[in-house]
Amino acid sequence: MQKGRIICNNVVKKFGDTSALRGVDLEINEGDFLVLLGPNGAGKTTLMKILCGIMRPTSGYATVAGMDVHEPEVRKKAGVISHMSLLYNDLTARENIVFYANLYNVPEPEAKAEELLKSVELDNRAGDLAGNLSRGMTQRLSIARALVADPDFIFLDEPFTGLDLHSATLFKRLLQQLHERGKSVMMITHDIESGVALSTRTAILNSGRMVFDEATKNAEPEKIKKAYMGIVGA
Repeated sequence: MQKGRIICNNVVKKFGDTSALRGVDLEINEGDFLVLLGPNGAGKTTLMKILCGIMRPTSGYATVAGMDVHEPEVRKKAGVISHMSLLYNDLTARENIVFYANLYNVPEPEAKAEELLKSVELDNRAGDLAGNLSRGMTQRLSIARALVADPDFIFLDEPFTGLDLHSATLFKRLLQQLHERGKSVMMITHDIESGVALSTRTAILNSGRMVFDEATKNAEPEKIKKAYMGIVGA
């Protein structure tokens, strides 16, 4: 499967009489780090769920690497980090990663687990139950879980929520390293400053419509904050 290129074409999502997405067009190319901003209820998480194959659009279509997002091969190539850790609290950190490695038929699952736990600085907590880890450690373990199949696409929904300064700093460094390895990243966040600093592009979704999409590599966060405030009417 080719890398890169996520496409949304006129994506609409309705829940009864309520329209969460109103004809969204979006293209994310290989190596893009897209930060998606927007007020609560703008449709950001709905859009991400569609791109991850968790939810189907009411109309329009979404593809990843030229394939429908519900194709099994696409799911293997998408790593998702959301409000739900998708970890098993009664398994250790190591056992969680080994479980997912086996699920995706990753060769040498034990070795893969050790490699990933070291990359997120949890190798010294590998034997701890996931349910006993702090919020920051749980989020780092979620990163390791999401990277088990070496995905080309990383989707993140409010990843900095509840993280202390050390965990947030480590998390940002991990994201930068993933981007430097050529991963295509889409991150939802309310932290405009951190998001823009990491991004190559910033988009704003408001009332289910894409109303802003610009290259923001090396951009000043204050400029984006001003644009955001003007768009959402805050």
